[in-house]
Amino acid sequence: MIPITQELAAARHVKREDYVSCTVAFIDCKKPGSHLKENYSIVGPGVTSSADQIINLPEAHGFNIGAAAMPHGITNNLHIHFTAEVFIVQHGEWTFRWGSQGENEIVGRVGDIVSVPPWVFRGFTNKGPDDGWLFTILGGDNTGGVIFHPDIIREAADYGLYISVDNSLIDTSRGDAIPPKDKRIPPMPQADVDELRELSREDMLSRIVAKDDRDFRPAFIDQALAGRGAQIAPVIGHGMTQHRDHVTPITNPHGFSAEWLRLAPGQSVGPFSLDEKMVMIVHQGQLRLDFADGLDAAVTINAWDTYSVPAGVMRQITALNATADAAQDTPVEVLLVITGDQRKRPVFAPDIMAQALDAGLGLDADGFVAKASLLPVYGRSTL
Repeated sequence: MIPITQELAAARHVKREDYVSCTVAFIDCKKPGSHLKENYSIVGPGVTSSADQIINLPEAHGFNIGAAAMPHGITNNLHIHFTAEVFIVQHGEWTFRWGSQGENEIVGRVGDIVSVPPWVFRGFTNKGPDDGWLFTILGGDNTGGVIFHPDIIREAADYGLYISVDNSLIDTSRGDAIPPKDKRIPPMPQADVDELRELSREDMLSRIVAKDDRDFRPAFIDQALAGRGAQIAPVIGHGMTQHRDHVTPITNPHGFSAEWLRLAPGQSVGPFSLDEKMVMIVHQGQLRLDFADGLDAAVTINAWDTYSVPAGVMRQITALNATADAAQDTPVEVLLVITGDQRKRPVFAPDIMAQALDAGLGLDADGFVAKASLLPVYGRSTL
């Protein structure tokens, strides 16, 4: 593993002010009521159809992180993805709809997470009183692009917009030539629309983890140590919690896991390493990330920032106090997105493991926290 210098550490930090919007990312960009939406590609290209899209961190992670920002009343129209799509409500109130005509609706509020499976038409509208913001996660490095509803594709032609078969936006108003029919994506035939998966309201509700429904529990081997005790609330797939009673609400494969990490002001977790890449989306609060490889690289990460931690590096995460009075501070909440559907197994520094053992805790043979007194010596993990 390449040592993490301060320069390398800073290069993996995408600050809120570094995000660059694209207003011509999709074929509905001129449709009234959709013309003011902004698309962001933060980690990976996502599904943008525009060569104008700025990608903050192009490096492959096995998933894409993006965002959508829209004023009140603006809609992202019905479309299909080929990989999993997850919405994290950062700001505002949103109506999410799905079905062949968008006939089904749910409401998402700040802190809610919604996962929509592939090959289902979906769209969303900012119903909040001001500008709204959604972070998004898409499965895979190559998402395959996007298919808009046939009505949207037909209407876009009235504005001189087409999508080529390589997912590029063709805009005749800027001099682009209309591709021949075999070189552009046509409206999906109604017979194929009718054959798409039907997702019931009950099915969709099972794919929402609302802010108030999160199951936060002490998650790591260092939980009994002073200044420790960080909590995890699973959302999607097998994350890195070491709490054996945690149950993940959304279990189908996405190509990544997602879980909330919560730390009280001044609280730390680590140093630990993971075999997988991990992206942190800071929902609220401020934290410091320290790399524990001897070079003392560190970064301060604010709310709305995104940070990509390389695989295999030792890192420590510490919640910073936002005010002089720590008792008045709210916890830091971070969404952790980690590559792969497999269970992730954090490896804590030897001194942390030794201190945990002194406090009466160890890891059982399956890597979960347990009373050390209940573990046979030959099965007790002290490394």
